[in-house]
Amino acid sequence: MRTIAIFASALFFLSSCNSLTPFTQDIYSDLNISDDEIKSVQFYLSQDIVLYKSLNTDEARIEDGKIKLRGQHKAQEVLIAKGTPGVIVFLPKENRFAVSFDNDDDKYLIFGPNKRLNDRYTLLGKEWDDGYGEVTYGGEVYTTSTRNAIASLMVNVNKINSYTVRRKQASGRKI
Repeated sequence: MRTIAIFASALFFLSSCNSLTPFTQDIYSDLNISDDEIKSVQFYLSQDIVLYKSLNTDEARIEDGKIKLRGQHKAQEVLIAKGTPGVIVFLPKENRFAVSFDNDDDKYLIFGPNKRLNDRYTLLGKEWDDGYGEVTYGGEVYTTSTRNAIASLMVNVNKINSYTVRRKQASGRKI
């Protein structure tokens, strides 16, 4: 009971600051809310995320008996800037959020708790290796830097405060 009071006091203090704080597994557990209710929480991005992919095409043709190669090198880049608001579009599995920072629900990134960062909900990807990782965005695979693996979801504590404080007054007990 004392732990709950301390947590409620800390949360109340933080809510009075009206600032963004990292969303963690502890906050999610303490909220004790349904999947539909968590979808109504406004999230923000802690840092820029840059996704990119190379669209190289080589065209080969024969002219005057010679093989001529013509290549085009294009890149596609998606920037999701620090502070961009996002919403949960679905929960792919327990403790995983598909968050869209775009008007298209198919353009989302997956976030989940990261043990190395105090269970902050950070960007999840496939095969983080050698400074890069792969993420799916809009149905396409993009490459991103491992620096983006620490990009986390942030919440306005003031906005979620109404979900976290649950008071119960003891009626007392007599012999």
